[in-house]
Amino acid sequence: MISLTELWLPILLSAVFVFVASSIFHMVLPIHKNDCKKLAGEETVLEAMRNQGVVPGSYAFPCPESMKEMGSPEMTERYNRGPVGFITVMPNGPPAIGKSLIQWFLFSLVVGVFVAYVGAVAISTGASFAAVFRVTTTVAILGYAATSVPESIWKGQSWGVTLKFIFDGIVYGLVTGATFGWLWPAAV
Repeated sequence: MISLTELWLPILLSAVFVFVASSIFHMVLPIHKNDCKKLAGEETVLEAMRNQGVVPGSYAFPCPESMKEMGSPEMTERYNRGPVGFITVMPNGPPAIGKSLIQWFLFSLVVGVFVAYVGAVAISTGASFAAVFRVTTTVAILGYAATSVPESIWKGQSWGVTLKFIFDGIVYGLVTGATFGWLWPAAV
């Protein structure tokens, strides 16, 4: 079996290559330009939130206090009256892009470690590029693409936005698989 230490280079380089690909998707190409919409009456809503002392966190609205209340006629009426949704409130101030980029790179390293682990268990040294690519790409696509699906299932994110993130994840998986295929240890 191959040890993870033998795969440090494809782990690191796949994270770097994915980071570059994601930078292109999000900063150069207009793929994600319209993922979020401006809230109608934004300033009025923000002023109301400030007046209520809303702090950073995830919120659902309307939000029942219990599962029993969720099925009550009053709650059903609140759902029907709407709006219904989820909102994430972040800390005040400009977005911490640097922190997010570091976290994204670290996440890519974690995906790379899992790809390396599955590859090391399933593939022997000296395997062909195609054999390595097939397994590592599959694992990487699961790590990058499948993670966005629950956002549409549970939080109402549009399937169009989710499909764009799935596309991104497939590309990141292909990049990762190609990197592992290229740098897979040769037979001794």
